[in-house]
Amino acid sequence: MLDALSAILDARDIVTTSPDIDPYLEDALGEFHQPAIAAVKPRNTEQVAAIVRLCAEHNIAIATRGGGSGFNGGATPTPEARQIVISLERMNTIREVDTDNDVIIAEAGVVLAHVQKAADDANRLFPVSFGGEGTAHIGGIIGTNAGGNNVVRYGMTRAQILGLEVVLPDGTIWDGMKVLRKDNTGYDLKQLFIGAEGTLGIVTAAALALRPKPRVRATAIAAVPDVATALTTFRRLREEVGELIGAFELIPRSGFEAIRAHKGELNAPFAELPEWATLIELEASAKSLDLNTLLEEALAAIWEDVGLEDAVIAQSEGQRQAFWALREGLGEALSVSPKTLKSDTSVPLKAIPEFVEKTTEKVMAVLPDAIPIPFGHVGDGNIHYNVAVPDSIDLETFRKHKNALADAVHSTAVALGGSVSAEHGLGQLKRDLAAAAMSDAELDLMHKIKNAIDPEGIMNPDKVIKTR
Repeated sequence: MLDALSAILDARDIVTTSPDIDPYLEDALGEFHQPAIAAVKPRNTEQVAAIVRLCAEHNIAIATRGGGSGFNGGATPTPEARQIVISLERMNTIREVDTDNDVIIAEAGVVLAHVQKAADDANRLFPVSFGGEGTAHIGGIIGTNAGGNNVVRYGMTRAQILGLEVVLPDGTIWDGMKVLRKDNTGYDLKQLFIGAEGTLGIVTAAALALRPKPRVRATAIAAVPDVATALTTFRRLREEVGELIGAFELIPRSGFEAIRAHKGELNAPFAELPEWATLIELEASAKSLDLNTLLEEALAAIWEDVGLEDAVIAQSEGQRQAFWALREGLGEALSVSPKTLKSDTSVPLKAIPEFVEKTTEKVMAVLPDAIPIPFGHVGDGNIHYNVAVPDSIDLETFRKHKNALADAVHSTAVALGGSVSAEHGLGQLKRDLAAAAMSDAELDLMHKIKNAIDPEGIMNPDKVIKTR
């Protein structure tokens, strides 16, 4: 196998020994680590296709890897199969920026932040944005159908994809790189590969839709007494300003305290920390719009009816960035400690307050000293219900309770008609959780699709669904 790979790739693009191969064998949290025959780094689509054909011939499974920023073991080897890791990091070229068609053609190994900058340089916007954008690859965000902070206005990654180039499980290259906004010629095949986490094929390039670049923004942090008030604020603001809302985020008091504990300081615009706060951002491309005044008037119009406690509107770009640093700093603060349960659930919008309330009750019943930190995207129902513990609880004790804490979160979301994975994918970690919540018909249909496209089960096996 290694000799055959050497005929396809340069020696420097084949990694087989520790410590060089180690980063390719685990996810961002280090919870999944399995051996592989090799990690290979092809430089073009033809090399990817040749590697896949070789793997199909020898029945070698493939784990496809992007930037390594995933949390669920979706890009790591599994223990059940001999496999290689295909890293697309060398395929990092932006092939074209087309402002006539408002599309950017990017290879799968391009870092998301680089696509954002290329769009910005062309006076356009690529709207997918989240904390890991400096490491996540385009192939990875397509594989997981990533979300982020701007879903409320622009939708998930799926909504940004016009066309794909994909290597299929037998090594065939499917050129689906259309840039059409309307195309009803049969099945929309690209949708099969978006969110499939490499289980049906390897995305090697994508045609990404660009949007008008926002010229003006207005950003505020508003203090609210509870989650229900946060949701009502979102609904009422939506009535006042419509689609100008680009983001609407929720931060609990415990989240602010986590940031302060991590950084040693907290640059929050409140004399006293509120129980809950919402980060609100409006954006528009028309420079003539005075969004600060619009936001101020909208907040004033709903203030008493909603029950807002305080609000601060950013008066400069520096203050806006400071507000966003609080939201993004929360994710950073929670990622550094092994004594933190991370989650990625979504529920219908109207169920958000009930989800937070019932989950908190269950979490505290499991571990009375736990510190619930539910935060995230109110505008699309995606609440990251994280759970931390005080220093008085050691790591071993936390690990003993971790599964029960996770069940408290996931079972509540499912019971309310929600999902155990809103934007991070399933990988290995949540595969069985998702399957347990599916109907027999839904699960059977997923297996039929997998078996039809990848009958030998070599593409990222046992991710998303159990390989039969």
